[in-house]
Amino acid sequence: MYWTLEMASKLEDAPWPASKSELIDYAQRSGLPQEILENLEELEDEGIVYDGIEEIWPDYPTKEDFFFHEDEY
Repeated sequence: MYWTLEMASKLEDAPWPASKSELIDYAQRSGLPQEILENLEELEDEGIVYDGIEEIWPDYPTKEDFFFHEDEY
């Protein structure tokens, strides 16, 4: 399973929190690329409910990663 920023960003509007099957359903209904569906199908399916893309791809950059600390300048 591999993720890119572009692929992961397409899941930002998913109905979080969501299970694996809910995410796959969302991806299919939204017409997301096949690579995203394949990645979602590789997730563990033990009744886990994911709260956001960060739980699927821990390296997903958050908005905080892009803010500069104004007090440092």
